[in-house]
Amino acid sequence: MAPKVVDKEQKRREIAISCKDLIFEVGIRKLTVAQAAKTAQIGKGTIYEYFENKYDIVFEIINISIEEYHQEFLKVIKNVKSTKEKVYYFFKFVLDDSDENMKQFNAYKDYLSIVLSDDNQLMKKYNDTCHIFFKEQLENVINEGIKSNELIPQAKNFIDGLLVFEKGLVLQKMTQENFDVSDVCKRFIDNLFDLIEVRDDK
Repeated sequence: MAPKVVDKEQKRREIAISCKDLIFEVGIRKLTVAQAAKTAQIGKGTIYEYFENKYDIVFEIINISIEEYHQEFLKVIKNVKSTKEKVYYFFKFVLDDSDENMKQFNAYKDYLSIVLSDDNQLMKKYNDTCHIFFKEQLENVINEGIKSNELIPQAKNFIDGLLVFEKGLVLQKMTQENFDVSDVCKRFIDNLFDLIEVRDDK
């Protein structure tokens, strides 16, 4: 009988998915490879065949979450006509207070605390990759709005500002008890689109 061929990427994904709830329960800082192996029902030595360390597991979980978010984002904006609504939906992560999203939001809070307190270079490098991905998604939305003559060409100059604003909303929501993130976000986007939407002066 021929030896069973293991799809390493698929196995890596399966292990990460099985550890997702564990991250929510114990947090990234307290997570150990031994805990992850036990949760995935594999040996500790085996898990090192798929991951370099516990942060590698965390990165894969985030990759899966981003992939799921991206698919949902594309599905939703497919049925949305205005660029303004599409951009507003881009902020779903910080605006959504559902139990499932808050689990991920609080896990991201834990993630950020490690980046900031430990100056974790692995995480910083990974953040660069995530930033590029999200910037590309926002660029696609804005550029489509420009091509359809809904937005002025200068609208693309605000892409970096929108990304920075989103990070600011996240930090304020994390660190303030009384912060109306939905109201602040809506007013900012409304004011921005007053500037970048094509106006019919006729």
